[in-house]
Amino acid sequence: MDLVGLSLPLILVFWQWTTTTGAAVTYWTYTGSVGQSKWAEYFPDCGGKAQSPVDVATVQTQYDPSLGPLTPLGYGQHGNKPFSLYNNGHTVMVPLPDWMGVEGLPWQFTAVQMHLHWGNGAPGAGGSEHTINGQNTSAELHVVHYNSELYPNMSVAMTQQDGLAVLGVLIETGEEANPAFWNILNYLGRVRHAGQSVSIPAFDVQSLLPSDLGRYYRYNGSLTTPPCFQSVLWTLFTETVKISHTQMMKLETVLYASKEDADRVVMQDNYRTPQPLNDRTILSSFPLESVKVYTAGEITAIVIGALCGCVGLAVIIRFIVKTIRFFKHLHNERVLVNSSTSSWDVMPSVRPAPVPRTKEPGKELKQDVALNTTSEPGKNEDPVPTSV
Repeated sequence: MDLVGLSLPLILVFWQWTTTTGAAVTYWTYTGSVGQSKWAEYFPDCGGKAQSPVDVATVQTQYDPSLGPLTPLGYGQHGNKPFSLYNNGHTVMVPLPDWMGVEGLPWQFTAVQMHLHWGNGAPGAGGSEHTINGQNTSAELHVVHYNSELYPNMSVAMTQQDGLAVLGVLIETGEEANPAFWNILNYLGRVRHAGQSVSIPAFDVQSLLPSDLGRYYRYNGSLTTPPCFQSVLWTLFTETVKISHTQMMKLETVLYASKEDADRVVMQDNYRTPQPLNDRTILSSFPLESVKVYTAGEITAIVIGALCGCVGLAVIIRFIVKTIRFFKHLHNERVLVNSSTSSWDVMPSVRPAPVPRTKEPGKELKQDVALNTTSEPGKNEDPVPTSV
């Protein structure tokens, strides 16, 4: 049997464990009478103090400079052997060959399988299991590894506190399709019902991961499904990956949680809600930018100061506007005064010439007669003939 074939029984053992461990329970679901709110009644570890997933409150994380970048080992060396795609009734998973692993963890960890969690496509609905500052994403990818340095196989390691390591990748939806995810999504139609599996072409598993594997959060937690063993060292990358809306819709609508001969139950909302952090500390591989947390009194003082500043600014603007208006008004008055000045003072060259005084014709004739009379004093005037 090849390595992929060997890994599939381990996955089936894990799945069988989750469906037969609880007392008088042969299966579990995310909602209903055996939904996640009831898990602890049938699977005691689900009520433990170190459960997963959690909400990562970034201001409460603690920087650990010893956390370096992770390095996938053999993720791209898939060889010529095909992968298997399997619908276990809760998710769709891909068993991974045991030459794959990850470097940068406290021990040597070998890859076992990867699977997905998602929502239902409704606006504002969740899908990811982990949240950051209360914000979820559309889906989440988990790549599961077991501690092959200390334990012989997955079934043993999963019950030990240091037995598993899971890489968590938050998935967002965007406009462009992600070619790497077509390696899984293109074959969902062949495993529509629980219990179905199909061989698919092998591909580079690292292509599903974000490009920055050096920024992440780290904490101790559990499996996010029954039996909820608290045996997982979690690594949650801060960088998300994106798939298209079409790809997300395919993941949300194609698969069924029911078997082929049963009533169809669409596989949706297969994510667990965040669990209490309790006394655990979430570490970060990068220093958090300093963020000051203000008290109520400081916030009040800031608000009052901002209001006073706005009022002062309004006063200054009003003063500037009034000053501009004043000088504009003054300028208009000067122009008006200049325009009312006499045109003779303004343009003397166009003053009309004085008009000479004229004499009356009768007076001029009398003056001429008088002058002629007085011009010859000794001479008698000829008598004036009288009428007969």
